[in-house]
Amino acid sequence: MNTRRDGIFPEEVIIQILARLPVKSLFRSKAVCKLWYRLSSEKYFGQLYNEVSIRNPMILVEISQSSESKSSLICVDNSRGVSDISLDFLKDRVKIRASCNGLLCCSSIPDKGVYYVCNPMTREFKLLPKSRERPVTRFHPDGEAVLVGLACDSTYQKFNVVLAGYHRTFGHRPDGSFISLIYDSESNKWRKFISIQDEQFTHMNRNQVVFVNSSLHWLTMSCTHILVLDLNHDIWSTMPLPYEVRCRTGNRLYLLEYDGCLSVIQISDAWMNIWVLKDYGKDEWCMVDRVSLRCIRGLVPGVFPISQTGEYVLLATHKHVLVYHRKSRVWKEMYSVKNSSTLPLWFSAHAFRSTVFSCHVKGEKVAFKLELHVNLM
Repeated sequence: MNTRRDGIFPEEVIIQILARLPVKSLFRSKAVCKLWYRLSSEKYFGQLYNEVSIRNPMILVEISQSSESKSSLICVDNSRGVSDISLDFLKDRVKIRASCNGLLCCSSIPDKGVYYVCNPMTREFKLLPKSRERPVTRFHPDGEAVLVGLACDSTYQKFNVVLAGYHRTFGHRPDGSFISLIYDSESNKWRKFISIQDEQFTHMNRNQVVFVNSSLHWLTMSCTHILVLDLNHDIWSTMPLPYEVRCRTGNRLYLLEYDGCLSVIQISDAWMNIWVLKDYGKDEWCMVDRVSLRCIRGLVPGVFPISQTGEYVLLATHKHVLVYHRKSRVWKEMYSVKNSSTLPLWFSAHAFRSTVFSCHVKGEKVAFKLELHVNLM
């Protein structure tokens, strides 16, 4: 790589600066000159951008107004504040079912069984092909998959979508068969396998699915173990929670990611304990932080952690989005609802981060798809 050519800074420095820009600003920077366009279009840059963005997770929150049938979507960023996000490029009414590494999996509201994977920052999307099977109409209990998971592997530029639920024949109760459909972006096809499960899930358990170690993870309603789907071998298994977590009653548990590791946050009336799975193969958990909730005592019954890093934790309540800075041990309000909403903010909050990941099938170069009708220098 050249060190200085015609510019003031070496290319290595320019790349590092570009990798820290918001995606929209990055689009604009491509129109500055040919050098910036080339640097920000290289595959290496896409990987670097994703690595940098991991350190700055955000949360997406759907705001539903009681007086309106429509809802809006906001992005809460600890570094840049609050901004509006739109999914209007999908040309459909959708709800977010899963989020992973900057991509969203959305299901169509008017058309059951229609799913999209999109990058709201680049406004790219992919309409997933319909499976030859028709299990979605037979899923229990609401006609949709009980579990929806999105696994986005930015290193290998691929993703999987998982739809799983209990099968029932029309007019009968579920027979215990747990049907799993997995979409593979590399083959652009679905695969199916059937197992036997007897698990139940709360709304938050279903929302907080974590992709770690080539597997998707859900916390079950019993809060005694984690349900794991190994995407390399299509095998369901269970993983025990820390003994100190399982043996205490009255606490609320949430499953999150922590700097690439699986994490469980345990909330009581006065404390928030953060557990991290340090050794995935040996199921070795350790408590990395213990946070006093005295400063937000009145909000504790309705506070839900949504996203975290080693530096801070983003949480949602009924009307607020909070950030806790772990080093300074300071709480800060990032967003608050000015009027009443139909649903609490935590009900439709998802972990998120900025990415330039392309949601198209294998073979397409990782690059920005925004058309720039400008004359480059």
